Amino acid sequence: MPAVYLAAGSNVEPERHLAMAVRELEKHFPDVRFSPWYRNRAVGFEGDDFINFVAGFSTELTVEDVVARLQFIEALCGRTREAPRWAPRTMDLDVLLYGELVRQTATLKLPRPDLLKRAYMLGPLADLAPGLVHPTAGLTIGELWRRFDRASHPLIPMRSGGEGEA
Repeated sequence: MPAVYLAAGSNVEPERHLAMAVRELEKHFPDVRFSPWYRNRAVGFEGDDFINFVAGFSTELTVEDVVARLQFIEALCGRTREAPRWAPRTMDLDVLLYGELVRQTATLKLPRPDLLKRAYMLGPLADLAPGLVHPTAGLTIGELWRRFDRASHPLIPMRSGGEGEA
């Protein structure tokens, strides 16, 4: 059964929307685990800070079925598919890794290419699965995070469940 890791983020009422996403992920994926939550600047546009975390779980669902469930959760949180790519988000759920699957299609790229470029994805994943080997980089997530330029991409740790700063 493949291990799936996904990134979650919101900058529109983020605590409320992320808590809703956590509840829904727990319903759909009973063994889900969560990284700590982090606050970081919006990337690609001017906007309110995001709060992000990474979740991991095992599933027998296909990657397409996982994506469909994540889009369902995004919709419950008020996300519309027509929203611009670089804009405020009530919820953004992106598959980072699906087992060791490497796939490049028009709609799905795995492992997620920006995983190695975005602190808000790589840092929380390193909290959750530091010994996991990245399927194309060939290094552990922990080692990739140690090599990452954290000063250029600061993450502000939050208390569990997004309740204030640590």
